Amino acid sequence: MAEGETESPGPRKRGPYISSVTSRSVNLMIRGVVLFFIGVFLALVLNLLQIQRNVTLFPPDVIASIFSSAWWVPPCCGTASAVIGLLYPCIDRHLGEPHKFKREWSSVMRCVAVFVGINHASAKVDFDNNIQLSLTLAALSIGLWWTFDRSRSGFGLGVGIAFLATLVTQLLVYNGVYQYTSPDFLYVRSWLPCIFFAGGITMGNIGRQLAMYECKVIAEKSHQE
Repeated sequence: MAEGETESPGPRKRGPYISSVTSRSVNLMIRGVVLFFIGVFLALVLNLLQIQRNVTLFPPDVIASIFSSAWWVPPCCGTASAVIGLLYPCIDRHLGEPHKFKREWSSVMRCVAVFVGINHASAKVDFDNNIQLSLTLAALSIGLWWTFDRSRSGFGLGVGIAFLATLVTQLLVYNGVYQYTSPDFLYVRSWLPCIFFAGGITMGNIGRQLAMYECKVIAEKSHQE
């Protein structure tokens, strides 16, 4: 090579910081999309159970989608699922105590199955009164948390989710968006917070598992490089 000539620069590699930020952003978006569609699917299935048993009643003019469900229910549930699923691992990292209890997909699928069973029981099982049903579902929901979570952060987030979701539901029913048959807790059923609590724990476990899978993939790529 002649003196004074310089070698043509090749493609510049991104620094480790930029690469890490980009990778995390993409993975965060992918996890959010996956959680959204899981929430939409569960909302369609579980809402169908409630409507078939006449637990929830929607005005005829808002029934405009498949499974005789109001069109806005699945997107709202999907958005809430994405937020909850992303929030749980974020809180775990913030507290500096990563959740490692029973972290495998088989456990997550069992958690989903138990959650569906709790929701099915709320619509299918007949008790003498709603108080007995509410106490039974509360025990099942806490049992779900104890079996698949056992973290204080998970329990606290589940309680907060149950409170906020029940409050929003009360406002929707109060404004006539839809209604519950035989309400005994203001405008809704007394067992509804139990369903929201179990749903929060379930989506939190799915979000944690997705986050753990993402960490494994990033670690493998770093090791290969």
